[in-house]
Amino acid sequence: MIDIELGEVQAAFADIIWAHEPVGSGELVKICEKELGWKKPTTYTVLRKLCEKGLFKNEGGLVTALISRERFNAIKSERFVEDTFDGSLPAFLAAFMSGRKISAEEAAEIRKMIDEYKEG
Repeated sequence: MIDIELGEVQAAFADIIWAHEPVGSGELVKICEKELGWKKPTTYTVLRKLCEKGLFKNEGGLVTALISRERFNAIKSERFVEDTFDGSLPAFLAAFMSGRKISAEEAAEIRKMIDEYKEG
């Protein structure tokens, strides 16, 4: 099972990997030094932790994703709705939309999505 709980630092690092994968671990160290100000040991420590969570793998010095950013965000969203709204999508949408207005184009896009995912 994938552990989707990421702190701010791990999330920033995961975004770097997703943006550059497949990426050599040496190149990843250079990117993290430039973008995050990290030293080599920090990069490898955080990489190891994210590999243990089941998000990435570092095989032969090549870092690749085991799960896409899109799938990761979908799992995270599904768990949020489950944990916060007892799995009720209508309850989530009611809370999310509270006091908001959407454009006709957004409403049409949402209707299309509902039709595509509707059972039966």
